[in-house]
Amino acid sequence: MCTHQPACPTVDSPDHDAAVIVAAHPEQGWNLLCNGTIVFDDTGELLPDGRAVGPLRGVGGLAVAA
Repeated sequence: MCTHQPACPTVDSPDHDAAVIVAAHPEQGWNLLCNGTIVFDDTGELLPDGRAVGPLRGVGGLAVAA
């Protein structure tokens, strides 16, 4: 799917979400990346092969400086 240089990371790369956005739909809360991944505003992902990646959730609350 990626035709520009340098090529975007493949969907199997650890940094696959660094691919270029080819279709943005902020009103619906998702973007299509050049490598075929759909990234949602809640950080969840739908990979081209149909696998779903759940949203990334932080652990614990906010840190407060002492």
